[in-house]
Amino acid sequence: MSSRKDNDRPAPTTTAPAGESPSSSSFSPKGKKANIMSYQPSKNVKQFAKKYRTEIAASTSSLASTFVAFPLDFAKSRMQSYQTGFMHTIKDAYRVEGLRAFWRGVLPPLISIMTVRTISFSIYQKAKYWADRTIVTATGHSPLLIANAPGSYPNIYTMTCFGFAGAVSGAVITTLSCPFELTKLSEQLAGKEAREQKAIDKVARTGKEAKTGSWATARRLLRDRGFFRGLYAGYRLHLLRDTIGTAIYFTTYESAKQMLANARGKSPTSPYAVVVAGGLCGILTTSMIYPVDVAKTLYQKALLSAGSAHVERPAIKVFQQGAYRGLTVSMLRSCVINSLFFSNFEFIKKHINALDVDED
Repeated sequence: MSSRKDNDRPAPTTTAPAGESPSSSSFSPKGKKANIMSYQPSKNVKQFAKKYRTEIAASTSSLASTFVAFPLDFAKSRMQSYQTGFMHTIKDAYRVEGLRAFWRGVLPPLISIMTVRTISFSIYQKAKYWADRTIVTATGHSPLLIANAPGSYPNIYTMTCFGFAGAVSGAVITTLSCPFELTKLSEQLAGKEAREQKAIDKVARTGKEAKTGSWATARRLLRDRGFFRGLYAGYRLHLLRDTIGTAIYFTTYESAKQMLANARGKSPTSPYAVVVAGGLCGILTTSMIYPVDVAKTLYQKALLSAGSAHVERPAIKVFQQGAYRGLTVSMLRSCVINSLFFSNFEFIKKHINALDVDED
């Protein structure tokens, strides 16, 4: 911003300043030059934004974080499915399929993850307030008041509240997210499978080359396995992963943010606290539910290529060889996604909360 007083004066005449045409210079009612940053939303827009601030912040933040970290998600899925190392996976995909392979099938996840996260955070907020009221009635202690009090630290009340709300959110949202995640996995593995199962084999077996793409995969699953056995293949593992994982996710984020911000007398939306808490919740959640995620990926991969044949659900391997292949990449991906997501999420919510709805 310029400190020159000349820029704050309204134009005395309709004549444009030297070097500018009349059409290139406009002024706000207060005398300042109008630009995109001087846009003032109406009262109705402000009220709408305040009412749906969680949904607005979650949807916009999901788009940015998902797109940026999608190549790491691609690498994780292939490493889990084909038991390969990170560098081999990256080099192999780039050499044969090109740069676009790392964002193959990104559009459906962008839409689905944005929708799922928006609904997930909305459910979480409602479940959190319900849990708070229930705990207050039972014990006389309010987890949300404790979490927001300066100088306070996480305790059994706050962690129970956040963990319960996260588990409810994860369990409910699995019903919506399972088909989308299944088709996303199909797209991420399609290029590799096309090389292993040559097109000529597909022609010999089906009479025509198998189509790829999210909608083609969904139609094929419906045709071969029906609605629930097709689109909800691996649902139980998905439900287990998301119920436990989301409980850990929100408990870690809220508790870490409380320790790094409120407990130290700082703002709950302190950028440092939000970035660190976001990255930490991603790393901890991923590491703790990773064996379930691997089992889910392997099971869904087998189902995608099994047609109508029966597939045995793999055992969840904990502390066994191969059970944590791709964990480092997955933790890095989750750290990046959640640091970006929560930074943007809290930033947007903070600015929406600062809107004055009394102004027109």
